[in-house]
Amino acid sequence: MSQSHDLQLHIVKLQEIRSILTAMKNLALIEAHKLARFQPLQSQTVAAIELAASDFLNFYPQLATADRLAQSVCIMVGTERGFCGDFNEKIINADKGQAHSRVIAIGTRLANKLAGSVFEPVTTLTGANVAEEVPNIVNCLIDGITPVANHLNNHHLEIGLTAVYHDSAPLQISHRQLLPLCPQQNEANINHHFPPLLYLKPEAFFSDLLGHYLFAALHEILYVSLAAENHRRLQHLEGAINHLDDGIINLHRKSQTYRQEEITEEIEVILLNAENI
Repeated sequence: MSQSHDLQLHIVKLQEIRSILTAMKNLALIEAHKLARFQPLQSQTVAAIELAASDFLNFYPQLATADRLAQSVCIMVGTERGFCGDFNEKIINADKGQAHSRVIAIGTRLANKLAGSVFEPVTTLTGANVAEEVPNIVNCLIDGITPVANHLNNHHLEIGLTAVYHDSAPLQISHRQLLPLCPQQNEANINHHFPPLLYLKPEAFFSDLLGHYLFAALHEILYVSLAAENHRRLQHLEGAINHLDDGIINLHRKSQTYRQEEITEEIEVILLNAENI
């Protein structure tokens, strides 16, 4: 088999790989556009709950304090799929040196990299491939954490919860404290002089509020992380496709050069045979 024919076969294989990468890139682009619609609405929901919590905690600040022996739980949000560069490594490096009673790793690829590290013991949850899988993961997360109804014990939280994830800003890692709940103060609630009217006991109200807050905040975190993951995947696949295009062009040039040499050799053989005849 001639060298030019070998190169043509190799070019065909590279073109097939390119078509697969292009399809993956298009899927990531579709998912990014989908998440761009979810994120603002989810962030508005979380902001509204935090505003209500801030108003409530102005009058009942003792409910947001953690127990001295409360366990520290860290949620590390990584990826379930590849083709996103050092996405998982950055999450691990960002939380090095932190001591946690328990680590929950979201994403099989992140969990594999955490195996045997200082972050054990690790609880692993399958990560989301698409936005529609996020609600199931949130339900599993809440089930895996101490139920919100048991968070309050003698007016103190029994758990401290943080999340480490890729933010919407490029190459930025966020460390977000979820419990104890410490919403930002603003002028709207600082000037309130009368406590909110409650139909429940403050402890019961705050326990329910924490449940709603965790449900909304975890959705927001997973949506933001998945959007950042797809953004990184788009960049990674774009670079891979460009690299393949350059390789295919170079192989086409080599193939043409080899073919020209083969044609020249064939003409020389024909002329030599004609002379012999």
